[in-house]
Amino acid sequence: MKIISKRYITHSLSKDNPPCERVKSGEIVAFETYDCFTNRFLPEGADYYNTPIMPGNPATGPLYVEGAEPGDMLKIDILDIELGPVGIVMLGPNNGNEKEFFPRRITRKVPVKDGFAFFNDNVRIPLRPMIGVIGVAPEGDGVSTVTPLDHGGNMDCTRIEKGASLYLPVSVPGALLSMGDFHGIMGDGEIEDCGLEIEGRATVRVTAEKNMRYPWPLIDTGDRWITLASRETTDLAYQAAARQMYEFLQDKGAMTPEDAAMLMTLAGDLVICQTVNPTKTVRMEFPKQIIEDYNPAF
Repeated sequence: MKIISKRYITHSLSKDNPPCERVKSGEIVAFETYDCFTNRFLPEGADYYNTPIMPGNPATGPLYVEGAEPGDMLKIDILDIELGPVGIVMLGPNNGNEKEFFPRRITRKVPVKDGFAFFNDNVRIPLRPMIGVIGVAPEGDGVSTVTPLDHGGNMDCTRIEKGASLYLPVSVPGALLSMGDFHGIMGDGEIEDCGLEIEGRATVRVTAEKNMRYPWPLIDTGDRWITLASRETTDLAYQAAARQMYEFLQDKGAMTPEDAAMLMTLAGDLVICQTVNPTKTVRMEFPKQIIEDYNPAF
């Protein structure tokens, strides 16, 4: 298995980024990553004001997947996510619903051990590791790793976790996959700027899917299909995520338009992933069992 060191970092997802490694379609590879602060706050005594400012959200990569061509989807099976021993949570004046109450940046180290984040002596939170930034190169100009769009990027979706399969549309040869910004735990919405930001290592299988094409990200959790949309506002994002699911149910589920819409309102779940990035991300979840019952040939 090839291991991509976190020394290969990028701050934009772009077709102009030279690949740091190549694998064949179907191979397993591991990505080592910094936290979203490039581990800036991990040294003893480090805080926002006594350490050098660094670009945010470094992503490890990009990886060239042989056989992945424009028009394909890149399937990323998330086999494992390992975390570092300490996570960082931060508040400040620029992002978050309560940002006006925090005129100075505040950082806190949170130890991680035995499946829990130890917030303080009394509060421990079960871990749920996830990948915040994961994306391929878009067709046009490069996009900052801070911003999510239809190529993926900083989607901060809690469903991008161990056991899930993420599908991303391939726009350039080799796909050029990068990832980073792992979270030990994060509430849906990422309402106060960040999750538990942490370094780590993700082991994934990457496969070029030739008979599947959607121009936006898609997740298979095993029991649910999920469409993801990132737009300028949460209203536009939820409308796009719902429209994507409406189209997906007709395409892959062979549903009539009226049945797709009715079943979405009866059994679909619309969830805000994050509200703090330059574009906001919303997901639409739908049970696979209903699709299989509706169309056994699915």
